[in-house]
This record gives sequence, C-alpha cells and structure tokens, in this order.
Amino acid sequence: MYARRRHAYFAMMGTCIGLFVLAWGVVRLWSMPVAIGMCVVAMVIPPLAAMVANRRGPDDRWWDDPSGDPKSDEWWDELDGKKRRR
Repeated sequence: MYARRRHAYFAMMGTCIGLFVLAWGVVRLWSMPVAIGMCVVAMVIPPLAAMVANRRGPDDRWWDDPSGDPKSDEWWDELDGKKRRR
C-alpha cells in the first residue's frame, strides 16, 4: 500500500514540475494567460499530493492503535491520560 501512495505522490509532483516547465518554457510564447493558468493548476497539485501520500490505508497501523506489547500500551495510555495511576 505504501508503494502505491509513493508512486502516486511522485507522479503528481512530476506533473507539477512538468506543468511549470512547459508553461514558462513553451506555452508562454503563444499565450501568457494559458501559461499562468497552467501554473495555477500546478500550484494546487503539491497539497493534494501530500494528502495522497499521507492518507491512512486500511492496513496501516495508526498512532493510537495498540502495539500488542501490554507494557508499552499501558505506558502510552498513562501518558495519554486514558488510565490513571493509583
């Protein structure tokens, strides 16, 4: 699952860089508004790529899931205030 997200991230970022390079290297010679529009689209891609790359998959362990080690889980629960020491 991680590899799929990583590939999607790099594809999106490659598209972003490609749009910038094409906009200012080629398209601006014919149409400045289209070049600016391409840059606006490229500007939106990095935040979306970060969301895709950091999305939690169904098989991913989340930070608050139990680790399986009772001592460690008890320690983290104590730090989070879920269980109080007596």
